[in-house]
Amino acid sequence: MLHINLQVVTDAPNLPNSNTLQKWAVAAMQGDEELSLVVRIVNEEESEALNSSYRNKHKPTNVLSFPFEAPAGIEEPHLGDLVICAPVLEKEAREQKKPLETHWAHIIVHGVLHLQGLDHQNDAEAEEMESLERQILAHLGYPDPYATTEPS
Repeated sequence: MLHINLQVVTDAPNLPNSNTLQKWAVAAMQGDEELSLVVRIVNEEESEALNSSYRNKHKPTNVLSFPFEAPAGIEEPHLGDLVICAPVLEKEAREQKKPLETHWAHIIVHGVLHLQGLDHQNDAEAEEMESLERQILAHLGYPDPYATTEPS
């Protein structure tokens, strides 16, 4: 079971509710251990500050994943934290001509996979992670997030 601590610190509209976030995050879990997860939904300023501090990229981003590593001798069943920038997600969904809910589902699944150690730093890793994302999202009833649409 995955327990989500939802922190909403933005006034962005059209945010998914905690039950929906839970469904998406649970679908992305690769094990069945009992863990907690923080999902913090932020504005562009907080996203940019964190992205600058942790990745040296001076712009807001859609999702930041912070895996939790307990200190030696401490057992804490916490997967990690996801920081989601709602305005960036809305902008990306518009630009990619995707329903906002579909993009939210993809970003939550993507972030939870990162927290479990998957990455996309090279082609092989990207292929593995994207394949898993496609499977999870299809199981949830969403289309391939990497499918390209033909220009109209």
